[in-house]
Amino acid sequence: MHKDELIALHQMLVEIKGYLEKNDSSVDFSQYEELKINPSQAHKSKMEHKHAIFILGNVIAKGMKDVNQAASGRMSVRMQQLADKALKEMEHQ
Repeated sequence: MHKDELIALHQMLVEIKGYLEKNDSSVDFSQYEELKINPSQAHKSKMEHKHAIFILGNVIAKGMKDVNQAASGRMSVRMQQLADKALKEMEHQ
């Protein structure tokens, strides 16, 4: 994906985050918020946005456990794996 596409995806996930925060106070976004990155920060690297997307995707998947527990669990695990991989790539740059 190109950086602008990643930023657009990041923005969509932030909108889902806003919806969940408004409608489900049990979802904990602290791990994402600790990254201190948002879609408007175009100066951040492509890899930083990618990592944020995977962290946010992981949290959103965990928050959807009431919809489909098995699928959300698998999605959460995969998002965490991808977030860990992106973090390792950032550390080696």
